[in-house]
Amino acid sequence: MSYRKTLKLICGFAGGSAVVVLAAAASDSRGYFGERRGEAAGRWSRFTVLQAAQPAWTPASHTPAPTGHSWDFNWDKRDPSALSNGKKKETATEDPSSEQDNGKPKATRNILLIRHSQYNLSGNSDKERILTPLGREQAELTGQRLAALGLKYDILIHSSMARATETANIISKHLPGVELLSCDLLREGAPIEPVPPVTHWKPDAVYHEDGARIEAAFRRYIHRADPKQKEDSFEIIVCHANVIRYFVCRALQFPPEGWLRMGLNNGSITWLTIRPSGRVALRTLGDSGFMPPDKLTRT
Repeated sequence: MSYRKTLKLICGFAGGSAVVVLAAAASDSRGYFGERRGEAAGRWSRFTVLQAAQPAWTPASHTPAPTGHSWDFNWDKRDPSALSNGKKKETATEDPSSEQDNGKPKATRNILLIRHSQYNLSGNSDKERILTPLGREQAELTGQRLAALGLKYDILIHSSMARATETANIISKHLPGVELLSCDLLREGAPIEPVPPVTHWKPDAVYHEDGARIEAAFRRYIHRADPKQKEDSFEIIVCHANVIRYFVCRALQFPPEGWLRMGLNNGSITWLTIRPSGRVALRTLGDSGFMPPDKLTRT
């Protein structure tokens, strides 16, 4: 068999790493390692050493070992099997399986988390931290994007802070008929001390104070559907980067202290889907591709 055919055959079986081994063998056969061609035993012993130096491929070596805890299906404390608590029915006429089926969620909740638009950072109070002209443009673009998705939105909830309220009001113009609701729990804050720690940023509020409030907001808004809900829902929440990042970590059961490792553009859309089973999917994180590049900010 010719040298070229041998090369093609080995590459076909072993991949690119075989080229290195074959080249070494070929060089050895031409005496490049300092021996004569007749020294076959020494040549192939070196060939074996080179071959052994190549990493062996096995499925186990290319599959990361699972870390952390297994998925908690009762993360929102609404798992029907956990709620029933194994209680037996008092009357024999009632069908336990039928009641359990009636108590199971059947709809999927879609929660679209919107970060407020760019605002006046030099404002001394919340009332002065209103949207900049660019921020108002961003809110318009976000509203247009939400309208273009063609979804049947059930409600638009927003933080009571000025920049979130103004963003929600602009978005609302593009979604006629969608109810607006303000919520103090969604105000910006420091949910939990981030890991790794940062030295250049010191939150005004104490972590355990903001954290309790933001966690309360998570429990109020991020959970599977009520069993009485018949159709899939689409809810919009306009709030702040820290709140959204914490929500994402909690919903996906990632370490919540990792919230600061994510970045979100102003006016961006983060989309969480919560199935009746309790499974959670992150469909988009900080999507702002609908904005022109010169409109993107992260302040």
